[in-house]
Amino acid sequence: MPYTIVVSILLGATSPAFAADAIVAVAANFTEPAKEIAVAFNKATGHTATLSFGASGAFYAQMGHGAPFEVFLSADAERPEMAERDRLAVPGSRFTYAIGRLVLYSATPGFVDDAGAVLKAGTFDHLSIADPTAAPYGMAAMQVMQALGVYPALAPKIVKGSSITQAYQFVATGAAALGFLAQSQVFNIQGGSRWLVPKRLHKPINQQAVLLKTGADNPAALAFVKFLKGPRSIAIIHRYGYETR
Repeated sequence: MPYTIVVSILLGATSPAFAADAIVAVAANFTEPAKEIAVAFNKATGHTATLSFGASGAFYAQMGHGAPFEVFLSADAERPEMAERDRLAVPGSRFTYAIGRLVLYSATPGFVDDAGAVLKAGTFDHLSIADPTAAPYGMAAMQVMQALGVYPALAPKIVKGSSITQAYQFVATGAAALGFLAQSQVFNIQGGSRWLVPKRLHKPINQQAVLLKTGADNPAALAFVKFLKGPRSIAIIHRYGYETR
């Protein structure tokens, strides 16, 4: 189940009388940037954001069962497109807010080489990935292994996290020697070893956002979508290693 963090900063007399709260579902890989964006959003607008983090696929299933999310920040383009087709989203509100990069990471220095040859060597017991049926970064990891021709040999070693957050936890705790993660998760971590996976080895990780119909009349949800497109959010997104259009 995704967990929830409420970002709420009181700005005293500077807060507008119409301040409201937006309920936002956020792909797990975007956890840290989203927290910073929510704080900046509050300071700029007086509105607050309630952020829930988890796997994009799990969020979509919850939305189909009436979850009260008002904005959806997915780790892919597929599910926001589905939200439009299923009439859960406001038409024309979908856009790419970040383009993700996949990294092969180990907490052990020198373990992962800068060409990913460790995958062919297979000198490890467990490789962590996010569940590819629910998490786009997990699907990208599968595509990389298939492109390199190593998937049949590595399949018995794969451990799947329910989200990219759990995939990282497997690596951080030593349950897996290495794992395919979002670059943003380890962008500011010193030490360890990593391989930034070439984009040609997997489909682009175009992370799209969409305003849901549940938030169509909420000024905070409308403002959050607008703020996400703005320069302050883009600066934060770039700082975590994402690309933007």
